[in-house]
Amino acid sequence: MMNLNNYGWNDKLNQLKQESTYNTLSHGRVSIVHRTCYEVVSENGLFQCELTGNMMYGKLDSELPCTGDWVIFQPFDDHKGIIVDMLPRERTLYRKKNGTVADKQAIASYVDKAFIVQSLDDNFNVRRAERFMVQILEENIKPVLVLNKADLGLDRQKIEEQIEHIARQMPVLFTSIHQSQTILQLRESISEGETVVFVGSSGVGKSSLVNALCRKAVLLTSDISLSTGKGRHTSTRREMVLIDNSSVLIDTPGVREFGLTIGNSDSLAEILEISDYVKLCRFRDCEHINEPGCAVLEAVKSGALDCRVYESYLKLQREAWYFSASEHEKRKKNKSFSKLVDEVKKHKTNL
Repeated sequence: MMNLNNYGWNDKLNQLKQESTYNTLSHGRVSIVHRTCYEVVSENGLFQCELTGNMMYGKLDSELPCTGDWVIFQPFDDHKGIIVDMLPRERTLYRKKNGTVADKQAIASYVDKAFIVQSLDDNFNVRRAERFMVQILEENIKPVLVLNKADLGLDRQKIEEQIEHIARQMPVLFTSIHQSQTILQLRESISEGETVVFVGSSGVGKSSLVNALCRKAVLLTSDISLSTGKGRHTSTRREMVLIDNSSVLIDTPGVREFGLTIGNSDSLAEILEISDYVKLCRFRDCEHINEPGCAVLEAVKSGALDCRVYESYLKLQREAWYFSASEHEKRKKNKSFSKLVDEVKKHKTNL
């Protein structure tokens, strides 16, 4: 028997299960997602599960189970099963699906804390850290910036100056698998019973950090590439592991682009510490581009507001607005299509 309390099961989730039509069946948490198969951790061990046809074809891709989701399934022999229902999600980390305008992809759900991992080499990118931070805060998940490979000997003071505005929004940890004290500090930042997710680009050392945290090789790592000097990309799926049987950790594949999927861009000004200037603008609907009496532009001009943070704000605001508008149009089309299907069904019934 496995203790699902170690994986985050609680009274609230149990209550949600009781509200399901399938409350007499087994439940578990999705640990790994393959293309059409889901590995589910349950009280009776690990099950390889597939979806019912209703779930597979009746839901949007973003609504299908992701790593961290709690599901109800019908078990069969040889630890196989069919997922028949999914409990309502909370604190789900999404990203915009590559090559689409308004499609989003669920990365992990029921997340308490998200570690944004960057390495202190060519990968270090303040703008990318801002992007991750905005999306994570939007989902009521606590962000932590992890600057890995701290043993490379870069100018720490210069880096801290670049991330000064970020450090006021979330904790910042400097780590290296070659410096045990930094790994201990990282481990101590994870509370008992928390579910944490590691996100970042390929080659930043996420899998090595996870292995160091768990004190054993739970995820595959690759040798350093001779041509680039970086670790090769190894994580190809979102994978859930236990840390000391008291916390749940989800590792994610490296991402080059992390598109925003936030529906309201108003929070951007507060997150990037521009809101105090916004309140002083002459016009309430000021777009902070070329309007007279714009306090944001004045702050940039005087140097009170870093012009790079300002440019990042405009870029993220445009992206959030574009996604929100496109998603709204998509929903309208889906509603129209559903209405058409209902009309056709009604017409057939009357024949």
